[in-house]
Amino acid sequence: KQVMCRPVPVIVNIAEQSTKIAIGLAKDAAANGADGLMVLPPMRYKADDRETVEFFKAIAGNTSLPIMIYNNPCDYKIEVTLDMFDQLAKIPTIQSVKESTRDVSNVTRMNNRFGDRFKILCGVDTLALEELALGADGWIGGLVNAFPTETVAIYHLMKAGRYKEALAIYRWFLPLLELDIHPKLVQYIKLAATQTGISTEYVRAPRLLLEGNERISVLKVIEDTLATRPYLPDYLNLINTQHAERV
Repeated sequence: KQVMCRPVPVIVNIAEQSTKIAIGLAKDAAANGADGLMVLPPMRYKADDRETVEFFKAIAGNTSLPIMIYNNPCDYKIEVTLDMFDQLAKIPTIQSVKESTRDVSNVTRMNNRFGDRFKILCGVDTLALEELALGADGWIGGLVNAFPTETVAIYHLMKAGRYKEALAIYRWFLPLLELDIHPKLVQYIKLAATQTGISTEYVRAPRLLLEGNERISVLKVIEDTLATRPYLPDYLNLINTQHAERV
């Protein structure tokens, strides 16, 4: 917040195996001015449904910060089911979900079961347009770190009902978005960000910099896609319009 030119919300991610440590991190986040939390199910130990719900409840019971549940059974092996969300819906501060089940129909299931009780944000880049079309409220992107304008354009065009324009950008974007669903997504996205002048390739251990044929092949995807980077339609005027409608 101190380095930004204007106020921006800061969401702190909590990924812990210990309930006690997770609660401590939530309290630390609040004390340091965080605006919200994104919380994963317990790490390492594959908690059952009851244990997972109690884990989330314990964290929510020790902070007033709004909470987003990160539902990613593909990578973390625990799915937060509709019945589990039914229990979590009783906690007012649990307000949203990062939907990463990779099943786009889950957006409709959530809406059918809970209406607008939870804000649903797509957490898988390659499914963003599809989930926005089904009524997802937002998109937590990976490639946004390298291509923020295209990401924001797709979101606002979809929200404005300008589907064909969003689809044209999305089709161009897809080879890059697929970098987000690889185990080395961090390295891949950071390499992409070097090509758009936004970041460096530096990654924290145990991750290592890409090298050899792997780096060459990923770089080719990035360069080939950049070579046909599309002209974006005027979407910036949509931002203020959509904000005014929400207010």
